[in-house]
Amino acid sequence: MTLWAHRMGSGPAPELMAFNESLSFDRALGPEDCEASAGHVRGLGRAGILTPQEVTTLSQALASVREELERDTFVFTGSDEDIHTAIERRVTELTGEIGAKLHTGRSRNDQVATALRLWSKHRVRELATALVALQDVLARRAEEAGELSLPGYTHLQRAQPVPLAHQLLAHAWALARDVDRLVDAHRRLDVSPLGAGALAGSTLGLDPVATAEDLGFSACFENSLDAVSDRDFVAEVLFCAAMVGVHLSRLGEEVVLYSSEEFGYYRLDDAFATGSSMLPQKKNPDIAELARAKAGRLIGHLTGLLATLKGLPLAYNKDLQEDKEPLFDAMAQLAVALPAITGMMATVRFDAEAMTRAADSEVLAAVDLAEWQVARGVPFRAAHGVVGALVRRSLESTTPLAELVRAEPSLGEEAAKLLAPGAAAAHHRTRGGAGHEAVRAQLDRFRTHLAAERARLGTLDAEQP
Repeated sequence: MTLWAHRMGSGPAPELMAFNESLSFDRALGPEDCEASAGHVRGLGRAGILTPQEVTTLSQALASVREELERDTFVFTGSDEDIHTAIERRVTELTGEIGAKLHTGRSRNDQVATALRLWSKHRVRELATALVALQDVLARRAEEAGELSLPGYTHLQRAQPVPLAHQLLAHAWALARDVDRLVDAHRRLDVSPLGAGALAGSTLGLDPVATAEDLGFSACFENSLDAVSDRDFVAEVLFCAAMVGVHLSRLGEEVVLYSSEEFGYYRLDDAFATGSSMLPQKKNPDIAELARAKAGRLIGHLTGLLATLKGLPLAYNKDLQEDKEPLFDAMAQLAVALPAITGMMATVRFDAEAMTRAADSEVLAAVDLAEWQVARGVPFRAAHGVVGALVRRSLESTTPLAELVRAEPSLGEEAAKLLAPGAAAAHHRTRGGAGHEAVRAQLDRFRTHLAAERARLGTLDAEQP
């Protein structure tokens, strides 16, 4: 029997129940619902609505139900609409009439919102921790790369040589922003809606602030209408997930390109690549390709939820049932993607010969020749013109650029030294730039940042459901 059966003159149509059900996906909230319900029970005890013995009995029953859920021994029945009613049914089976008091002063509206916020807090922390693990691998590989350089690209055309460490750290800093966004989102979602009831609170002497503190929330809701209808936190977490997906996709695209024979910079470890069912010679970068594809899925979850939320009147509407599947899936996809990508980047072999050969192309130091003239008082546009003309002559005549530079009156032998292999990275000194000294300093800063990031994550709710 449903929780609302007494209002209706007949039982619900099977078509309604099939369309209305959410147990197939919201059972993921089971541990958090037990956690929130236990907090609610303690609040009922503080208000004198439950006796101390009743609080103990219900708390023990909720702990037993949570254990059944986590051990996958919980038995669902056909009347269970969702995980919340299933838990209440089971608690009542264990406690008898006392179980009928569990829902006192509470609606499924604030109950669901509370469980979903608790779930989101736990998953956000897990996601941020996994991102830090990937950043740590990227920083370690950057250290291992030393002064190895490869071409940096704009428009996918070779532009200037950059240390491989610089390239890897570029991805690490992008992921650092993702962690920062997740921590910030965690702060905003860390608000308890429990006590808001269906939409207007309760006539009972409950204390939502005390319950919020009891459940480990940093704040309590200010407006009951907003509390049960707010899904900003879901949208915000989905945005964070989508940005993570975009950054992983960009890293994946790079791995796909660099591991191709046309580039040949990366050699994937056999454990993190696949083969072809037909072509014996193939080694496919499936992890990197899936990283690209999952980004579209994550972006779709965000845009879909925003479209659902855009026209909803206050307060709760059944439309909000559609908030869970995209959120659950987004976190699940990243939970399997990040370890795979982390393993791929931890084991990839860098082909130093291929990288160095490409990075040492004379034309990649063309801008350094222009800046060499600028340092001697030549206007940049004039210097750019001189070097551009020399590059064109070199390419058209197959004459080495260094030979033309030596013969150019405004340049000469000293300028030609800038075209020597590895010279570019040695001369770039600006903070955050691609010079070897600058990259070493950047790596030190990143290690300091990573330590601070870990410490900050440690301040989030470390208790897992």
